[in-house]
Amino acid sequence: MSTDSNSKPKAAVAGRRDFLKAMTGASAAAAAVVVGADTAEAQATRTESREERVKARYQANSAHVQAFYRTNRY
Repeated sequence: MSTDSNSKPKAAVAGRRDFLKAMTGASAAAAAVVVGADTAEAQATRTESREERVKARYQANSAHVQAFYRTNRY
């Protein structure tokens, strides 16, 4: 009575394992490419001078800031 209805051939199990190993390797390689890639923002900040990076960008009188304050009053 050692027959198991869920037993699978060893070749099928080995094939599935090989497939999963290949997918693990492929996903690791894809993650390495994504981590190594520079974003457009990162490339743009390298071209800015120090003065451009530290200048004030917030403008309280701009239209979108005024709209934010108008709609979010409590």
